[in-house]
Amino acid sequence: MSGIAEVQARVADIESRIAALSGGHATPALRAATTTSASSATSGTQFADVLAGGTVTRGTRAVNATWDPTGTSSTSSTTGDRLLAVAKKHTGVPYLWGGTTPEGFDCSGLIQYAGKQIGISLPRTAAQQAKVGTQVPSLAQAKPGDLVVLENGSHIGIYVGDGKMLHAPKAGDVVKISKVWETPMTIRRLGTTAATTAAAGLAAAALVTGTTGAAATDSTAYVRPASLSTSKSAPYDAAFTAAEGRYGLPAGLLSAVAKQESGYDPNARSHAGAVGLMQFMPGTARDVGIDPLDPMQAIDGAGKLLASHLKTFGSLEKALAAYNAGPGNVRKYGGIPPFSETQNYVKKIMSTLQSTGSAA
Repeated sequence: MSGIAEVQARVADIESRIAALSGGHATPALRAATTTSASSATSGTQFADVLAGGTVTRGTRAVNATWDPTGTSSTSSTTGDRLLAVAKKHTGVPYLWGGTTPEGFDCSGLIQYAGKQIGISLPRTAAQQAKVGTQVPSLAQAKPGDLVVLENGSHIGIYVGDGKMLHAPKAGDVVKISKVWETPMTIRRLGTTAATTAAAGLAAAALVTGTTGAAATDSTAYVRPASLSTSKSAPYDAAFTAAEGRYGLPAGLLSAVAKQESGYDPNARSHAGAVGLMQFMPGTARDVGIDPLDPMQAIDGAGKLLASHLKTFGSLEKALAAYNAGPGNVRKYGGIPPFSETQNYVKKIMSTLQSTGSAA
């Protein structure tokens, strides 16, 4: 099919959809917008507006002309409505740690995939998705399609109404609708497809240029991401503190571990196969029940694991050695194993804690 034929086919599809939505025939304005005259700047602009999700006047009322390849759009549908409609189609798909396709989803993978189907580029992890769109004050004000973030930012789902959410819960379960079982850490509402995509583009540009700007999403000013601040730990400091309090660990320990393990890089991968901010091996991550590439889950998992090692071995140095070299090696050698990597690892973290007064 030639390029012109492809455009004509797409125009025909748009016309038929608008006709169905408005209860009539395609308008003269739309036909004018699809003229093939290269010299007509006005027509070219109209046609671009139609494809981008503009409006076409029919008599005295405007008809939404968004082209929706998923077939889930209507004149009154929002981005959240369409996100939820797409995600619902995958009810019953098995949970799969790290899953981002209909073969299997984790919580944030489901949302990212549904977003792609309606033309929105969403970040990968629950912690990152918890920062998109605009905040909704409470569950009482939530609408279907809003993102609901639970468990201190480590779990995310899509609100369906009546106090329930669609989500991919955990290993051994499937994508399903469940009751929202706790007060959400945050609830996020996405703007229009075009606005949300524009905001994502600005965020990407800011990562490259280090600049700030204004994003046209729900009239909310674009905020410089925390990850661009001078402190690499800044996006995770609150989570470190919360997990240390939850598991009774010394203040600053989890931040020191993350610095030593990955340099605060949530996408870090070691030659041995460890991944994420806290450098979990896949087997250990499965045992702890986390997605190691989700920073919030990784931080909580690291806190849980270090607390367990501390209880088992009775000293912070041995707990750190077990985290680095495995508890089997600590038992085998009756203390910190004679591995230079592990010994340096423990020394550096203990030195960081002592410099901040966190370790006695």
